Amino acid sequence: MLGPVILAASRSDRMRRLISAAPVTKQVVDRFIPGETVDDVVPIIESLTDRGLELTMDVVGEDITTPEQAFAARDAYLALIDRLRDLGLGERVEMSVKLSMFGQALEGGHELALANVRPVVEAAAAIGTTVTLDAEDHTTLDSMFAIHEELRKDFPQTGCVIQAYLFRTEADARRLAEAGSRVRLVKGAYKEPAEVAYQQKHEIDKAYVRVLKTLMEGEGYPMIGSHDPRLISIAQELARKAGRKLDEYEFQMLYGIRSDEHLRLAAEGHRMRVYTAYGTDWYGYFMRRLAEKPANLLFFVRSTLTKG
Repeated sequence: MLGPVILAASRSDRMRRLISAAPVTKQVVDRFIPGETVDDVVPIIESLTDRGLELTMDVVGEDITTPEQAFAARDAYLALIDRLRDLGLGERVEMSVKLSMFGQALEGGHELALANVRPVVEAAAAIGTTVTLDAEDHTTLDSMFAIHEELRKDFPQTGCVIQAYLFRTEADARRLAEAGSRVRLVKGAYKEPAEVAYQQKHEIDKAYVRVLKTLMEGEGYPMIGSHDPRLISIAQELARKAGRKLDEYEFQMLYGIRSDEHLRLAAEGHRMRVYTAYGTDWYGYFMRRLAEKPANLLFFVRSTLTKG
């Protein structure tokens, strides 16, 4: 039951100040967020791709309060794409974006977010890669799906994320599977009310399997976002039953979590993509990583006790 408490803390300015000021915090954050700038993460990108992995890059930052901040977020992704072009890694590294970072929550935010994300999607396509729209809390999803649909008119490879714990997701999966789009399935990492989302782990896991079965049997490209060994095994079996080849779906896991498993899956011939975040506004991302998995919180507490 710690997850909801941590998620609430992720929205607390007081907790942000306390945790950011803790001497040990940077050491622990570095496990999940390997740098603050493009220059910081280029060695990580090169190292992971050299080992047969693919990546999706996330420039962290969600608490956008002005259009100027949204423009800066757009420009940060464009700078990343320029660097990927120079490295010749466009086909190995895609981008993940949160539309809140592009101004979605501001006045006129739907149109603003679409206007800001479109040049990023265009630039990504120009170097042979694509963009996936991350899912956020349930109040933002209708806007996200509408922007996804609009972008796919010109860039059909644009992906999106769906969250197993939401009641609506099974219907969303059926629609997206039929459309043939790229869909990442995750359990969900936002604090959602019982009116819209499953609250118990076993319910979420069962929903995940139902949705994944729909995606595997559909015409789209499923992206399995999970570190759960049981769900990974189930995904492989569902792919086999659906007659999918190894390049017709992929696994995605977070940088810093189960790194040996990343390499194992890649060695078996699976497409394995590492979700790698960087940037200075790391707090919300970091807190959701703690909320998702108790072991991450234990890692943080242990480090605080031994090094603080």
